Amino acid sequence: MKEDKQKHTVAGTDSEAIKEQSRRSGLSYNEAKEFIAKTTGGHGTNIYSDTDAGEVKRKNQQSEGS
Repeated sequence: MKEDKQKHTVAGTDSEAIKEQSRRSGLSYNEAKEFIAKTTGGHGTNIYSDTDAGEVKRKNQQSEGS
């Protein structure tokens, strides 16, 4: 009986089944946010960027100086 209480909530929901369904359902909210930021850009998405800002600045300065 004790094991059954661990698998089900007070309302009778099978918590293990819900966890498994969540694992199979796709991206989490944060994973989706990161994917959108990396693929579309936008305001405040620099924490997800793979771009080296310093390198971009150096290249811009070099192209302006040429």
